[in-house]
Amino acid sequence: MLKEFKDFAMKGNLIDIAVGFVMGAAFKQVVTSFTGGIVSPLIGLIFNTDFKDLKWIVKEGIIEDTGKVVGEVAVLYGDFLTNVIDFIIVAFVMFIIVKGVNATKKKEEPAPVAPKGPSQEDLLAEIRDLLAKKK
Repeated sequence: MLKEFKDFAMKGNLIDIAVGFVMGAAFKQVVTSFTGGIVSPLIGLIFNTDFKDLKWIVKEGIIEDTGKVVGEVAVLYGDFLTNVIDFIIVAFVMFIIVKGVNATKKKEEPAPVAPKGPSQEDLLAEIRDLLAKKK
């Protein structure tokens, strides 16, 4: 099974790429839930708030009767930082996977050098010697 998986990982056809894309999307969901459910709350302890909800309010909004804030302009840096952390985790894991795949590939050996034959002068001397023997 390991050899079959290795052969699968080394091929570069479209189906393999599609499967890799789907696996990457699923992995991104895992990373997103990891940062949203574990990393963000731990970092949020430092700021005493939910990390994803951190924002810099440029212009205050007005609260409507329904309790909805209207007209607020804010820079959502907590959400941005969470996405940056997601990206760093995904990029690092992809780097490790590519490094592992490259390590399992067979190292290309240099083509063996064909043994050198006799030079033109050697061949001509051999022909001369053969002709000399026939006389």
